[in-house]
Amino acid sequence: MFKKELDPEDFYYSPEGYIVFTEKYHLKRGHCCKSGCKHCPYGYDKKTGGFTRDKKS
Repeated sequence: MFKKELDPEDFYYSPEGYIVFTEKYHLKRGHCCKSGCKHCPYGYDKKTGGFTRDKKS
């Protein structure tokens, strides 16, 4: 398996130093990982285990 390099618009660093993926990154990835990501464009709700809005294309 190979590692793809991230573009600058794909992420930013939180004040604590963690990488936070942007909505643009998630859309490029093409699917929801169901981890409850902060900028999930697919509307996944980790508390309910379901989707709260329609998938963006």
